[in-house]
Amino acid sequence: MSNRRIENHPILGELPPAAKVLIVVDGKPLSARAGDTVASALVAAGWTAFRRTEKRNEPRGVFCAIGKCTDCVMTVNGVPNVRTCITLVEDDMQVETQEGLGAWRIP
Repeated sequence: MSNRRIENHPILGELPPAAKVLIVVDGKPLSARAGDTVASALVAAGWTAFRRTEKRNEPRGVFCAIGKCTDCVMTVNGVPNVRTCITLVEDDMQVETQEGLGAWRIP
């Protein structure tokens, strides 16, 4: 997927340096920036669909980006329905596209 991150904003200026964090999304490694939310890292990498609805199997992604809706929920480290727009990335975080309501995984 392509890099869609804004590197130089006309008002905010250049993106400051940040440490790299490696997350795993649907089994594939993805480089993110420390301080990113899961959603911002995915959007920067070109992702648009984070889950599929239960009844109509429709794709959903970021909608409100402030944690009030549930369009961006994904399964994170085995926990379903995590709002990715307010969840910060962590090294080796396991993120999965969620199907329907999601399901808990018992280790």
